[in-house]
Amino acid sequence: MREGGRHGWFPYVVIALLLTILAAGTISNLIRNPQPRLVADGIPGRAATSAKSSLGGGSPKYDDLVRHALADLDGLTLPNGATLAGWNGPWRYVWPRDASFVAVARCAIGQYDEALDVLGFLDRVRPSTGRWEARYTETGGRVDDGRPPQLDGSGWVIWATWFCHAGEKYWDLVRESADQIVTELAPNGLPGPSSDYWERREKELTLGTIAPLLTGLRSAVRIATDQHHPAEAARWQTAAETLSKATDRVFGPDYPRTPARATSFLESGLEPIGIDGGADAIVTVLGPPFAPARANVTSAIERTNAVLTQPNGGVTPGEDWRADGVSWTPQTALFALSAAARGDHATADRLLTWLDQHRTSTGALPEKVNRDLEPAGEAPLAWTAALVVLADSALRNPLPVP
Repeated sequence: MREGGRHGWFPYVVIALLLTILAAGTISNLIRNPQPRLVADGIPGRAATSAKSSLGGGSPKYDDLVRHALADLDGLTLPNGATLAGWNGPWRYVWPRDASFVAVARCAIGQYDEALDVLGFLDRVRPSTGRWEARYTETGGRVDDGRPPQLDGSGWVIWATWFCHAGEKYWDLVRESADQIVTELAPNGLPGPSSDYWERREKELTLGTIAPLLTGLRSAVRIATDQHHPAEAARWQTAAETLSKATDRVFGPDYPRTPARATSFLESGLEPIGIDGGADAIVTVLGPPFAPARANVTSAIERTNAVLTQPNGGVTPGEDWRADGVSWTPQTALFALSAAARGDHATADRLLTWLDQHRTSTGALPEKVNRDLEPAGEAPLAWTAALVVLADSALRNPLPVP
C-alpha cells in the first residue's frame, strides 16, 4: 500500500478536529458548571474542643475528624432541639432527613439526651396526616419556598426513633409516619413520585424515596413488636414485604435511581444489568446498616460506587447529576458508612481518609470538594458530620440493622 501522498494529512486533520470538538465540549461544560467555592469554612467562634465526645474502643485514627464533626453538630443544634443543616442562608433550616441522621449518630456514641432533643423537635413538628415537609424553620414553622412535602421523611424519622430506642416515647410519631407510608402504596406495591434528597420535583418514582421507606417500615415493625402493638406490627410487616418485592421487581437487578427502561442479559454467565435509570448513591440504603445484607445489593452498591467516583477521589450523588467533576461529601460519607457496616474496612478507610484530608481550615466538613480539591459549598454540613460519626462508629463496633 502506498504511504504518504497528497492525502497523507487527512487522518491528522480528523484527529485535530475531534480534539477541538472534545475541548470545546469540555469548556462548554465548565462554563455551564462553574467551579464551586466555599460559602463559609465553619461556624463563627466554634472550637472542636467543645465537643462532648464519647468515643471509645477501636482505632483512634479518626478521633480528630469525629471530634470536629461532633463540635459542629453541637453548634448546629439549637436549645430547642432544632438541628440546622448548615449555619448560613439556605442551609439554615431543619430537614427531617438530616436531623434523623444526627439523632442516630448521637445515639451511636451514647449521647442519648442530645438525640432525644433532636427527636423531640421532630415530634413537635410532625404531620398528623400527610407527608413531612421538605424542611422547617428553626422554630418549627413551614418554609414556603415552593418545595413539595417529601415522603422519604416518614422513613427516616422512624429509623431514627427505633435506633435510639425511643419508640415508646414517640409512638404517635412512629404510628402516623408508618401509616402514611402504607397509605401511599398503590396496587402495584409502590408509592407515587416524590421529591427526595436531590431536592427537585420528580415525575418518576426514585430509589431516593423507596430505600428510606423500606428502612422505616422495618424499623416500625421492630418498634410495634417491642411495644406490644401486634395489629400495627402485622400491618406494617405486610406493607414492608409488599414494598420490598415491588422494589426488587421494578428496580432490580442493579437498583438505579429510577426504574430501568430495559434489562440486558449480556452473555451466559454474566449478571444482567439495567439499561437507563442512572446510578444513585442512595443504593447504599438498601444494605447495612439500613437493611440486612444481600449479595445482589452488595454488588449494586460496589458497582455504583465505581460509577460515581470522581477524578478528585470523592463521589457524586448520581449518574444523571451534573457532570462537573465535583464530589459531594454526604454521598461520599454514605459509601464510607455502607462499607464499614458491611465489613469492607479498606473502602471505608479510604473514603474517611479522603474526607479527613479535605476539611476546611477550621476542621469543618464541607458540602462539596471541587475539581481543584478545594472545600466548597457550606461548611459544616450536618448530614456529612453525622455520617462521618456513624461510619467511624461502624468501624469500631457493628451498628444495629432493622
